[in-house]
This record gives sequence, structure tokens and C-alpha cells, in this order.
Amino acid sequence: MTRSRALVAALAVTFGLAAVPAGSAAAETRVTYKSAKSTSSYYQMAVQIADAIKTATDGAVIVTVEESQGSVQNVKEVPNRSGNYVFTTPPALIGLALRGERMFAPKLPAYDGIRALFPIPSLTMHFVTRADSGVASFADLAGKTFITGKGSFGAREAVRYFELFGVGDGVSVVDVELNAAVPALINGQVDGFATAGSYPAPNVLEAAASTAIALLSLTEEQVAETGRARLVIPAGTYAGVDQDVITTSLPVGAYTTTGMDDATAYALTQAFWTRKTEMADLNPWWDGVTPDLLATLAGTLHPGAARYYAEAGIAIPESLQ
Repeated sequence: MTRSRALVAALAVTFGLAAVPAGSAAAETRVTYKSAKSTSSYYQMAVQIADAIKTATDGAVIVTVEESQGSVQNVKEVPNRSGNYVFTTPPALIGLALRGERMFAPKLPAYDGIRALFPIPSLTMHFVTRADSGVASFADLAGKTFITGKGSFGAREAVRYFELFGVGDGVSVVDVELNAAVPALINGQVDGFATAGSYPAPNVLEAAASTAIALLSLTEEQVAETGRARLVIPAGTYAGVDQDVITTSLPVGAYTTTGMDDATAYALTQAFWTRKTEMADLNPWWDGVTPDLLATLAGTLHPGAARYYAEAGIAIPESLQ
């Protein structure tokens, strides 16, 4: 038996993948992973996942990462995709698609075939201020200048929070791209900036490495007002921020469809969780992903993924069954 044929046979035993004659191009299982803009941290995550899966399966499963313009596009492509299509999106959009609401109206039958695989780092709200700005709470933001990022989820969320917490009329929001935030903060041109990204967020790390910063923490009542999931950024995540910071997050998950066979879904899920520690060694944002986040996913779990969780002794929330 040749090495390549032996490898396929071994993977067939390990992952339940169908054996394919040696020399056939179909010996590799191909997966398309629709992610985010190539400049985003979520695209970097997708590349990491692709590498992890290739390593974990000895190249038997190859993941091709595709750039995306956003989560809505990822979901809307479901009716036009077949086979091994994986995409990332907030679970809230899955719920809208399954109900045929808002941007997913009228309801398309293909959305009923969406299946969950695993959670990935959440979009975490950060409200960053210069340590010498005198801002200790949201009430102190009146009269301050803030960059929120042009047209982003974080920008919309930040402005919404300012309104909810009664400082909407007092904060001077600078409508520029978020990549201008760190230099402006360091140079004293603004008092702070808001950003939504997996923690530790690269732009917040950059700011903390160059100047003394603080992160605004929400009260429990404020978290409840936002309607978002509560999340704690641990003390020490960012230089100079020596206390836990209470904030909010928007969960994000990796999904596929019933077009993916059980063996491939099992292999992807197993590879993700078994290689997560190695991924975290390169990017700490993976440390925030735990099996508890399964409860944030929407819809139904793919049977192949469910098989892995059952074997690993990970409880599957009733909402996903």
C-alpha cells in the first residue's frame, strides 16, 4: 500500500471519511470557509482554522478561506452553495434566517438546512480611554471626543450605548475609520475610541503598548439595558488594566449545512477543539472560546459535530438538539 493510500485509509478509520482510490483528485476532502474581510481578525482566525484542520487531518481535509463582505452575505449564500460550505456569522442572524425575517424575508427553504459546528471568539465591545482623560464611567464621557469607527458594528453599538446611558448628546463622535483611532489617542487628539473585536483586540493592545489606557466597565444594570451577552475581560489582558472589565459581546459561530456529510463535520469539529490550544499560543483570542459558548449558538447542531461532542463528554445544550 502506498503512503498516500495508507493515509486515506487511516483517516477513514479515524474520522469515518470514505476511502478514495489512490491517485484520485477526490482523495482530499475540500471545504470552503466563508469568513470576513481580509483585513479583519476574523479572516486571520479562518486562516488559523484552515491550517489547524490541515494539520489535524494530515492534509486529508483542505479548507479554502474566502473573503466576505460580512455576516449577512455569508448566510445569504447558503441557498447557492452545495457540499462542504462553512461560514461564520452571529447566531442572531441564523435566527432571523430561520424565521425569514428582515433581510432574510421572504423565508427560503434552504435556510432550514443550516447546522451549527462550533463557536469562535465573540465580538467584544471595548471602550478605550486615555488614562489621563478623567473618564471613570460612561457618565464622565460628556464633553469628551470619541472615535467609534465608520459604519462598523462597533460604531453602531457604541452610539447606541451612549444613548442608552444618557450621554448621547454629550459625546462628540468622530466619524472616521477605526484605523485612525490609535494614533489619535496616542497623540491626544481624542479622549478615547470604541471597538468591537475578539479580545485581546490588536488595536487595543497597540494602544496599551504606546500610552497609558483605561477600559470602561459596564454596571450589571447597563449590561441588561443593552440586551447583549455579558462578558468579562480578565485583569491583565491589556497593559495597565489591572482589574476585570465587565462589557458585552455578540457571539459568533461557525456553521455549515446539511449538504456536509457527518464524517466531514466530525473531522472539522474535532480538529478545531483539539488544536485550539496551539492556536491560542499564536493568538490569545482563542482562550476565550470554551464549550460553554455552545449555548450561544442558534439553530440545530450538525450530527457529525454532535458525535464529536458526545465522544468528548461535552454537554450539548437542548437548544441545539
